[in-house]
Amino acid sequence: MMQVRIAGLSLDDNTEQPMLLLVPAADDGSAHGARRALPIWIGHAEATAILLALQGVEPPRPMTHDLMKAVLETVGFAVSRVEITRLEGGTFYAALVLRGEERELAIDARPSDSIALAVRFGCPVFVAEDVFDEAAVEVTEVDEEEEVEAFRDFLEHVDPNDFMS
Repeated sequence: MMQVRIAGLSLDDNTEQPMLLLVPAADDGSAHGARRALPIWIGHAEATAILLALQGVEPPRPMTHDLMKAVLETVGFAVSRVEITRLEGGTFYAALVLRGEERELAIDARPSDSIALAVRFGCPVFVAEDVFDEAAVEVTEVDEEEEVEAFRDFLEHVDPNDFMS
């Protein structure tokens, strides 16, 4: 497993689907030119939850991931880490690793939900090296502020009906 960090959150130019870019945690972004990043397409609600947590914004009422954090803490658990474990048929799978007083549990979860919780708990995110090697792409330097601003602009203009099933 390799530790990663969020390098950016943006919209796919073709589909306007939110995309999370993960890079190795050891990559400080100071090198010019290309580097490898793992793109994971996620839902609008999860992207919003991640963005709000990254910015330290507390909504007036708890969002789903805030509620999950409160429930976990109330029953004596914390998210100790997130592990993106495999890629099958274009779908990423993750484990949410919980730590309690007397035990540790791994729960199957979507990477987007897991990362939304990881940001709230301030815990590390890991990706299996074979998954990173298989799905990572070469990217030029990511301007994180520009990507976040583009996503903020999207959020300001999105129709709430887009979130309905």
